[in-house]
This record gives sequence, structure tokens and C-alpha cells, in this order.
Amino acid sequence: MRDSKESRLLLVLLVVLAFALITVDIRGGENSPLDRPRQAAQSVFGPVENAVAGVVNPVGNAIDAVRDSGGRSSTINRLERENEALKQQLGSSDVTRNRAAELDKMLKTAGAGQYTIKGAQVIAIGAAQGFSWTVTIDAGSKDGLARDMTVLNGDGLVGRITTVGPSTATVLLANDPDFTVGTRMEKTMELGFATGQGNRPMRVQLLNGKADVHSGDRLVTFGSEAGKPFVPGVPVGKIVSVDPSGGNLTKTVQVQPFVNFTSLDVVGVVVVGPRTDPRDSVLPPKPTASPKASPKATSSATASGTPSPGASTDTSPGTSASPASSTGDGTQNGTQNGAAQGTATDAAVVQDYNAVPSEQPTPTTSSGG
Repeated sequence: MRDSKESRLLLVLLVVLAFALITVDIRGGENSPLDRPRQAAQSVFGPVENAVAGVVNPVGNAIDAVRDSGGRSSTINRLERENEALKQQLGSSDVTRNRAAELDKMLKTAGAGQYTIKGAQVIAIGAAQGFSWTVTIDAGSKDGLARDMTVLNGDGLVGRITTVGPSTATVLLANDPDFTVGTRMEKTMELGFATGQGNRPMRVQLLNGKADVHSGDRLVTFGSEAGKPFVPGVPVGKIVSVDPSGGNLTKTVQVQPFVNFTSLDVVGVVVVGPRTDPRDSVLPPKPTASPKASPKATSSATASGTPSPGASTDTSPGTSASPASSTGDGTQNGTQNGAAQGTATDAAVVQDYNAVPSEQPTPTTSSGG
């Protein structure tokens, strides 16, 4: 086509028409008058485009594969090595083993108390609400969590949920000064209220001022109505000291929590409480003290005939054993018969001792009379 005024005019008109159509299409939005022509063009040219792409794309992909085969092979090998190294690191990681142990312990606690729990992980410490002792967990309302649900781990009571977001929740820890929970003593069933004291043991005020409590006694949660904010039977801690009552109607004890609040990782939120109060069944069995070995009996006379202090046990023929120092000739003559009998007894004991195996305890001998 020759370059003439007509051709240039036609080009200008086509450009102007194209801009006009673009403007109309943009202003029309979803109701653009060009939608129907566009759909008609797609229905006509779409199959042709797919057919052409089906023929051309394999050729282009083959050329690209041949050109990049060396680089891709090295990349795949490198990624496989890194993946294998990460798997080995993950399998041998102390963190992974610790989390697995914590999860197993928590599941056993939940099973003992018949708690239905939702597992979560601590992802942050503290919160915008200004509580002193709080943590944030990676589960929220999307996971079925709600405010005032009990939080525990394999050791016992962690705290309760105070605020809930779609995917996170804030937990007020049991050692926070604003935290209070009803407690029940193990076996005696004495009731009280435990309050957090930060890094110090929890302060528990027993309602019975004459309650018989001792260091080492353990406590569990008393429980709340409908299981909120606390379900019953969750281990709280053990008594470490008993404050002087001073004639008060209540008794105050210091309780060391079972949970270490500075090393929290895997926790469980109780979404469904137990049907019946588990009482003390969630508490682990107390360690039993190994029996002490009884002291072996000692002998005042050895097999070699060594005498004990203050007594003579010479059993050689013709020698008599004297029981004690005499105060006169008459006394000495009067004790001859008793001394002889004592010597005979000592000799018999020594003979019996020689006949007993060495591993048996040594018998105690008398000095006569």
C-alpha cells in the first residue's frame, strides 16, 4: 500500500475509533455495550487460539527444556540435598522431641480428666491489655475457642482465656496477681481460693481455719458452673509452707504451682469439660520413698575371742571368766559358780558364731552372770 493522503487519513481514523471504543468500554464497566461483541469474538477466535497454542507450545517447551536442562538439574539436586538436611535436622531437634513429650503428657492429663481440648502453641508473651502475666496462643474463634475457657498443659493449670480473636487468643496465667481460682485439697477436700503472686508461690486461703494441712499436700481446681472459667480436677500445685493462723477464721498456705510459666510452649484449651468431677484422679501418683535398710546387729565378742570393754571372755581350758571386780574374798568366792556358768555360756555362743555363715548378722554376747 502506497503512502498517500488517503492511507494516512485512514490510519488516523482507525486510531481515533480505537480510542473511542476503549473509552466507551471503560465507562460502561460491567454493562459495557462491547461485552457482547467481545464474547462473540472469543467464541469465534478462542478455539483457533487453543489449537494454535497446542501446536506451538510443545515445540517451545522442548526448546526451553533443552536449553535449561543443565541448570534445572543442578537446582533440583541442590533442593533435594537441602530438603534431606532439613528433615534430619527436624527429626533430631531437641525442640521437636521436647514438644512431642509435652504433647504426650498433655494428652494423658486430658484423658485422665476426660477433658476435650484444642491444642495450641504459645507465640507471644504479654498483650496490649496490660496484664502482667499473659501469653498469646495461635488458636482463636475459628478453632472453637471462647472467652473464659480453661487452659492447661501436661503439668496442670496454665490459666484462662481473656480475649479471643479470629486466629489468636490471650491467656491470663495463673501466677498473675489478678488471677483467682477455687481450689480443693487432695483427700481432705478442703476448699479455698488461690491467687497468683508473680514469681512467688500462689497464696491459697482455706475456708477452714482448723484444716489439717502439711507441706507437700496437693490441690486441684474446684470447678465453675458450666465449666467456665474453670473445669474441675485440674492440678494446681503443692503446699510449700503454712502461714501462722493467729486465731483467724481462715488458714493461709503458700502453694508452688506445678506449671513452669516461664517455659510454656504447647498448651491445651478445654473446649468441653468432663461429665463428672474427676476429683484427684488427674493428679500423678506421689513418689514413694525407698525403704531404708535396717542396721545390722553388732557383736561385743568376735570370733577371735576379743573381749568387750569391762568383761572377760577368755574360754581357754582351766581359765574362768570373772564377771566384775570383787570387793572382798567372800564376794569373790561367792561368785565363782556364776562366773563358771557365764564362761560356759560365752563359749557356747562363740562356737555357734563360728558355725554360722559369714553373711549372717553377728550375735551379741553377754559378759556372764
